[in-house]
Amino acid sequence: MEYLVRFAQVHESFRKPELQALAELCGTQMDFLDYSQYSPHCIVRLPDQHAARNLISRSILTQGIYELWGSGTTYNELHENVRRRTSTLWKDYESASFKFEVQAFMATRSLSEQNELIMSFSYLGFNGPIKLRNPEQTFCIFEDCDWGVSSPKKIYFGRFVSGSSRGVLDTYTLKKRKYLSTTSMDSELALVTANLAHAAPGKLFHDPFVGTGSFLVACAHFGAHTMGSDIDGRAVRGKNGRSIFTSFQQYDLVSGYLDTFVADLTHAPLRRTRFLDGIICDPPYGVREGLKVLGSRDGGSKEIRYIDGEPAHLQDHYLPPKKPYGFEAMLDDILDCAAETLVEGGRLSLWMPTASDEGVGDLEIPRHTRLEIISVCVQAFNKWSRRLLTYQRLRDDDIEDEVHQPIKQSRNSVAAGTTANELNAFRKRYFEGFRGPPQKSG
Repeated sequence: MEYLVRFAQVHESFRKPELQALAELCGTQMDFLDYSQYSPHCIVRLPDQHAARNLISRSILTQGIYELWGSGTTYNELHENVRRRTSTLWKDYESASFKFEVQAFMATRSLSEQNELIMSFSYLGFNGPIKLRNPEQTFCIFEDCDWGVSSPKKIYFGRFVSGSSRGVLDTYTLKKRKYLSTTSMDSELALVTANLAHAAPGKLFHDPFVGTGSFLVACAHFGAHTMGSDIDGRAVRGKNGRSIFTSFQQYDLVSGYLDTFVADLTHAPLRRTRFLDGIICDPPYGVREGLKVLGSRDGGSKEIRYIDGEPAHLQDHYLPPKKPYGFEAMLDDILDCAAETLVEGGRLSLWMPTASDEGVGDLEIPRHTRLEIISVCVQAFNKWSRRLLTYQRLRDDDIEDEVHQPIKQSRNSVAAGTTANELNAFRKRYFEGFRGPPQKSG
């Protein structure tokens, strides 16, 4: 059966990957028959209405899904197509309460024009009561137009099947959140990221750069159990009686919160065994301040210091030494961590920045022999953008060349140097205003 998906016209490069991720999560066979990132209308083939409802029920970037009754480039063509495809279905809705809607993309229709279009479908023979609120059936006319052109280039007619989860955005908006910071991830993108990572009941998710916990909240919303860590203890401990746990209490998601702890990625007290269903993170970009990792600059061990007879590193207010950390080395460490801790089929969803002129070619995407790249989504800003990379842990039997290290991005891994700019090419270009071609590290 063919269905029309009505997208929200935002985050266009995320929309198709989200649907694909949800179809895989639901175990549903879905085929794209017609899709364009420039149109809010997408035609897919699904087994039945049950599959359509399951697919769309937790989508964030769609508004709803409709059983496709017909399409055409003109209304004469549309009506002919509707008659040919659905005449056997009309009696099923003959006495049901109903309403019609008209949605025009890149154009507007006056009330009189809408009424005229609706009346052109009178041949359907619906005799039930018209109800504008809570009707049994809703039918919609979709017009896809070009800007400034009055006549539509494509017209669709469909019966409403199910709405999406887009309505939860008002619940999780950062404007109402009790614990957040200037770097808290937008709630819409956090929920989309959780969808791409397959957050679901019975799964365990970890954010190694947890910050104020936006990703944990998003994953818990979809039923996953969550935990997180961060090198910045202030974010983990909270302030003025508020912390990450406060957000879970605010949204009644406490059952999805396991714990958070202070640690950096390379020194996390987690067993390197396969126990995580997902890792979801937005690591620091190192722009405001250079990236740091626990350890001394010279790499050597230090003598234990004692304060009042107790080792300093065991006291509550101890601040461990930190050393500069390369941005590319961090990406490799994230992939290594995912390869060692994700179960087969587990997913890593990772945000990373890039200059807008660098494109999204394969050479710029971190790779690992045990991880398959599932999707690359781009959120563009002015001179730079950030990408959401989603990976899936391969089955051990599917790994052809067993290598225990990342492929190092074909960038020789760690950048040479000791300063923040030398260790982070993106940071250097950011403060240079992205002038001139990017220079490869190494």
